[in-house]
Amino acid sequence: MLLMLVCVASVTAKKKVTKQDLWPDGSPVAAWFSDTSRVDVTMLGKQYDVTKYGVRNYSEQVQTEKLQAVIDLAAREGGGVIVIPRGFVVSGSLFFKPGTHLLLQEGAELRGSDRIRDFRLLKTRMEGQTLDYFAALVNADGVDGFTITGPGTINGNGQPYWEEFWIRRQYNRNCTNLEAMRPRNVYISNSKNVTVQDVKIINSPFWTNHLYKCENVRYLGCYIFAPTENVTPVDPKRGAPSSDAIDLDVCSNVLIHGCYMHVNDDAVVLKGGKGTWADKDANNGPCRNIIIEDCTYGKVHGCLTLGSESLDDRNVILRRIDVKSATRVLWLKMRPDTPQHYEYVTVEDITGQCGSFLVVRPWTQFFKPEDREDMPLSQCNNITIRNIRMKTKNFFDVGKSDKYRLLDFTFENVDVKDEKKAFDPTLIENCTVRNVNIQ
Repeated sequence: MLLMLVCVASVTAKKKVTKQDLWPDGSPVAAWFSDTSRVDVTMLGKQYDVTKYGVRNYSEQVQTEKLQAVIDLAAREGGGVIVIPRGFVVSGSLFFKPGTHLLLQEGAELRGSDRIRDFRLLKTRMEGQTLDYFAALVNADGVDGFTITGPGTINGNGQPYWEEFWIRRQYNRNCTNLEAMRPRNVYISNSKNVTVQDVKIINSPFWTNHLYKCENVRYLGCYIFAPTENVTPVDPKRGAPSSDAIDLDVCSNVLIHGCYMHVNDDAVVLKGGKGTWADKDANNGPCRNIIIEDCTYGKVHGCLTLGSESLDDRNVILRRIDVKSATRVLWLKMRPDTPQHYEYVTVEDITGQCGSFLVVRPWTQFFKPEDREDMPLSQCNNITIRNIRMKTKNFFDVGKSDKYRLLDFTFENVDVKDEKKAFDPTLIENCTVRNVNIQ
């Protein structure tokens, strides 16, 4: 009886110390965010092996029409899973329909065409704008419950596009991203309850994953890669340009868990619009409730970046990550031509090494300031950085500006080896510093 009472008391004690997971603004995190279980593909309906519907495996032929026909057939028959078996198939832009999903089996590869003509030109979303541009390799618009699962590979086959980009830049230093015609690997828009799990998504000609106006999105155990050097003879130091790992554009309730990211640009990026009047455009909007956790970063420009096309971001958590070689960890890009508000962001339990840990600077690449009498002052507030153990070149890369306000930052339990030693909390209004050791 005594042993039973002790056990009960122990369980009760554990329940008492269990903390409710909270967002940085103090509101409770929904239980949905703690669910990292995989979608059972066998429960998603009939499986359509593309090689049984006229698609040739191990063929360099571009088979967009045949692959799309399988997707369309599955949609007509009530939905199901499009299966790419071991081997490879080459395609241009594919459009998944409501009720359809994508499974890449072990050793399978969906490979993007190396010619832009195989990607449809249509109204889409790019760089904080709604405009005519090229569709991605994998597209899903209004496909609630859409699932991409591995363990196979989506390979954007980006080499020819990267080379053309850097040749253009050599010829015209002011060449923009959009002038070099490049598709993305994955574009998912206007969709809810999306899961991308255990898949390799590599070598994207442009952004690797782009989600626009999506809710309840989970990236689980994915491997996201693009080379960071030696992609062009023009300059061996050049990598795959603008190959962001995951761009979240006007999205809410997103969990990125247990992923590996190594790309030649930023890893997880929050976007939502740009320009002096961006907050008045219904196509734009905020990002809310984002958690990136238990991930490993290879080489990236920024582990978590807010901007450069971002308006209003709130409740963002980056936690328990290992950084191998990031240029920056938290990058708050402040556009002088755009009203921006970044608030309630927590970065915690970070290990590894980086160039700059925190960067807050004006971002003026390709910006177009206009006159606006009621232009709001941009602001970053309630930013918390805690439990940091890293080696850095510049832990605190922060600059003031008359275009934005910085307030209510907290630095707590920070132990870093920092070459520059530029930490200056006086640059931030109401900055709290607890147990900060910078050597």
